[in-house]
Amino acid sequence: MPYFDNASTTFLTPSVIEEMTKVMNSSPANPSSIHQYGRKSNQLLREGKEKIAKLLKVDTRDLILTSGATESNNTAIKGYALANENKGKHLITTSVEHHSVFDVMGYLEKNYGFEVTYLSPIDGTISASQVKEALRDDTILVSIMHTNNETGHQFPIKAIGELLKNHQAVFHVDAVQAMGKVPVYPNELGIDLMSLSAHKFHGPTGIGILYSKPLHLTKLLHGGDQEDKKRAGTENLVGLMGMAQALDDSLSHQKENYDHVTSLRNLFLEQLSNVDYYLNSPIDGLAYIVNIGFPNVNNSILLTQLDLAGFAVSTGSACTAGNIEPSHVLAAFYGKDSEKLKESIRISFSEFNTTDEVIQLTTKIKEIIGK
Repeated sequence: MPYFDNASTTFLTPSVIEEMTKVMNSSPANPSSIHQYGRKSNQLLREGKEKIAKLLKVDTRDLILTSGATESNNTAIKGYALANENKGKHLITTSVEHHSVFDVMGYLEKNYGFEVTYLSPIDGTISASQVKEALRDDTILVSIMHTNNETGHQFPIKAIGELLKNHQAVFHVDAVQAMGKVPVYPNELGIDLMSLSAHKFHGPTGIGILYSKPLHLTKLLHGGDQEDKKRAGTENLVGLMGMAQALDDSLSHQKENYDHVTSLRNLFLEQLSNVDYYLNSPIDGLAYIVNIGFPNVNNSILLTQLDLAGFAVSTGSACTAGNIEPSHVLAAFYGKDSEKLKESIRISFSEFNTTDEVIQLTTKIKEIIGK
């Protein structure tokens, strides 16, 4: 079954499965236990985090293991805002963030009296000047994604990081869609808090990282003293080692993978050259994601027919795809009443897709829409 929903999740690779199996076969114990089994697991825990820290060019002490992007984003935003509201109660984000950012902002507004400025995209992206205009003396946090998960638009993270150097606001970046695909090193980009999730770069589900400079964060989970007392709960050691292997693999082959995916994206569009379509994704955006619309073709019907033909695609964020709700990202682009919300689908590639699969997909799309 040709799989083109990699922006929602990617498949485990053989090397990741091998690494995780090796850890499982070693009878991993609780890393907090003081007996020799626990000490062995604790050593693996340190090695896994050190490997990821080296790959990201950060200090190991600045990595907090989480269950994935949602927990990382919640911990970063809610954790920092609630711990530092004495400095101000103004937050800045965009209207096209993932729901695990967008909904947290709404929660803080409704329940804790924070004021949130939602920046609207111009030509699909946000500029540093928009952030500058929105900044106030009481702004304490700016949260802007690196790459949009529905369209592939990339935001000017480095320029925003530079802007915030002379302001009290800390900078949180949801780097989930970008990690492993393009270079993202928080210390080079001026990022204070950064979220990533292993299953977006061929690691396992249920494991992620929150990179955090030494900042005061309110804990979301209370209990044990794991993660230097930053996040309670027995660490997912098997998941961690799989994530470390997946990140190593992705970064080791980043350029060749990107070149391959770019060729697939270009082939996809070439194959549809005689079809009436429009793009919601920029040509210079992340090559892994193509958000495309076909005038007068209902996306839910198109998705159903593609699924029946054995092709996995989506309309956007997997967290809401079960209901096929109108995309809040496209609504921010075109307005909530635009027909484009009902016509657009997302094709998301991985380095393991092939030219034959792309040709099969475009052939089936043309057959369905009658071209």
